Amino acid sequence: MILPHPESNLKLNILVLGAEVILIMKNSFRNKPVFVDNLMNEFLKEDKNRTVNLFFDSITFLYTVGCIEKSGHKIKLTRNNKRFSKQLTFFN
Repeated sequence: MILPHPESNLKLNILVLGAEVILIMKNSFRNKPVFVDNLMNEFLKEDKNRTVNLFFDSITFLYTVGCIEKSGHKIKLTRNNKRFSKQLTFFN
């Protein structure tokens, strides 16, 4: 289990940011393949404390767990993340 530091800001946790990236891809881009730069711009607009490094860390996390796939300079949500998407609807 991943336990965050007690004094850390949970809004900047990689797991939370990964969920935010999925929500941005799902809502703004309607699950279509998107250029990484466009997704990063949307991600950085959400909060002034977010950085490019946090974006790429969350993208790396999502790729590692199989939630996104890449083709060229575009990424898209994978088909096998329906269970994860249902869990995210709780936060909307």
